Amino acid sequence: MNSAPNQLHYRELADAEKELIERARQTIDASTDAPEGGDGMHTTGAAVLDANGTMHAGVNFYHFTGGPCAELVALGAARADGALEPQAVVAVGNQGRGIKSPCGRCRQIMADSYPQLRVIVQTQDGPRSVGVRQLLPFSFDWAAEQA
Repeated sequence: MNSAPNQLHYRELADAEKELIERARQTIDASTDAPEGGDGMHTTGAAVLDANGTMHAGVNFYHFTGGPCAELVALGAARADGALEPQAVVAVGNQGRGIKSPCGRCRQIMADSYPQLRVIVQTQDGPRSVGVRQLLPFSFDWAAEQA
């Protein structure tokens, strides 16, 4: 029996996913350019866990024209480091803002490019991971349109 499309199936975090959150937090804490309580170009860090257990990190680059989000920067850094199969991703805000859910654009890109990816999100029960396709029900299927 299929579940309702808006029903998410969260999974408790594995130890490596917990470490991934810490890696993202450390990355943005070391890289943010925002003054306390202020804003800057680099306010979110992300980390990606690949199939080999290696972690890769990146930060966002805010620009009013739509600069890249931290998740996409981290995925690009992972690929540049040779990662072919990202397994999990998390974004964390600077200044203790905690885990951030990916924006719609990132969800679509991740679902199109890495359908196996799990995304760590904050839930009422604490951090959990969920499949990226579950975060984007009824999404546009770009690959199907190319056929």
